[in-house]
Amino acid sequence: MTVVFWASAFIVVYVYLLYPALLGLWARVAPRPVSAEPQTPHLSVIVAARNEAERLSARLDNLLALDYPRGRLQIIVVSDGSTDSTSDILRRYAPAVESVHLSGGGKARALNEGVVRARHSILVFADVRQRFASDALRALVAPLADPTVGGVSGELILDCESGESTVSGISDGVGGYWKYEKWLRRQESRIGSMMGATGAIYALRREFWQPLPENTILDDVLAPMRAVMASTRVVFEASARAFDTTVPAPAELRRKIRTLAGNFQILWLEPRLLNPRKNPVWLQYLSHKVGRLLVPYALLALLLSSAVLSVGSTFYALMFAAQLGFYALAAYGAYLDRNDRRRLTSPADAPPVTPRAVSERTAFLKGRP
Repeated sequence: MTVVFWASAFIVVYVYLLYPALLGLWARVAPRPVSAEPQTPHLSVIVAARNEAERLSARLDNLLALDYPRGRLQIIVVSDGSTDSTSDILRRYAPAVESVHLSGGGKARALNEGVVRARHSILVFADVRQRFASDALRALVAPLADPTVGGVSGELILDCESGESTVSGISDGVGGYWKYEKWLRRQESRIGSMMGATGAIYALRREFWQPLPENTILDDVLAPMRAVMASTRVVFEASARAFDTTVPAPAELRRKIRTLAGNFQILWLEPRLLNPRKNPVWLQYLSHKVGRLLVPYALLALLLSSAVLSVGSTFYALMFAAQLGFYALAAYGAYLDRNDRRRLTSPADAPPVTPRAVSERTAFLKGRP
């Protein structure tokens, strides 16, 4: 049990402390700079939508208003079995926006069909929910002037990062975690390549695109990692900004579960990711992606092994008590957060929606936080 305890502790400490420290040092000692240059190549922007009528018009207005030559921009929206008024909205935006209508099949199939429709050699993937800063596309394609770069991920900025979210206390944790995650992505980009991309805003050279299996959960990890294994780089460009709001706690939990399942699925679809001879970023992938899949099991093993070892050992008894205390505090925090959400859903207790609050939120989504 002693070996189980210390091995589990090492996994947790390595993933969240030692690996970030190694990355920071590596990025300082042996960075791989990118030769980015201003350019405006022809782009095909692909957006998959399913029953997004409420947000689609605002999103298309945002894309059409970007600071990018319209003659070099193809916008494609793939309606994935939408049953609302999505089709009517797309007809109003034709021919500036091209549309593809599918009977269903999921996001991966929609993206595959969008790529088939794309006319240009650089593909840009986006979602309906977010908004781009006006210069997002110019910033996104600048690193592609470097021939070693095959893909570029922009930066997704959440309102909770600046404390503007009106969602319950979950937003503080989401904001802190997202800042930490983006720091990791910057460092990985500096030493070679990211372990995926931000699904809300990323570009890929068409030559590195491979059709996705229709059941793919994390297209923004699988597609970029396939490009990386084809001996190119996927880098992070912080000045290519997209903006979004924090989702409620239940939706955030579903997103976390989906991400966890998607990372397991990717290992099933691409087992060569675990082969250091085929994966040029094997150490980073193992530390960043696979390590996090192991952490929940390591935490459980840590708790159980410390419980067994606590009999007759003050040190392990303290470790066991500390874990119980941590989990108790986490459960209490979740309880308080749930009560806050219940209170905010009551019309009598909900904070007033002032014109200023509406104006600030609208400005944030338009890219002027």
